[in-house]
Amino acid sequence: HGDRQVSTKELARFLSVKTLSPCSPETAHRLTGYLVGGTSPFGTRCVMPVYMEETILNLPIIYLNGGKRGFLVALPPREAERILKPVLVRVGIE
Repeated sequence: HGDRQVSTKELARFLSVKTLSPCSPETAHRLTGYLVGGTSPFGTRCVMPVYMEETILNLPIIYLNGGKRGFLVALPPREAERILKPVLVRVGIE
């Protein structure tokens, strides 16, 4: 949600790892093909898992980055779920 943050502690627990941290902009670009600020779950260079906060499915519309800074794609959450096949998680901090 735009009104929540990700609990990296809960996500790390879900993934069975000790800690999580963001990757460098260079690593993000190398793995996705996108620049920071334009990173999209669509069409990445490498196949990567997508994790989606489960409660997002209750929203009418969500906005995802379309692969370019400032380019957002509006989708019903169930459509994003169908396309991206994310792993649903509960890691949002209210």
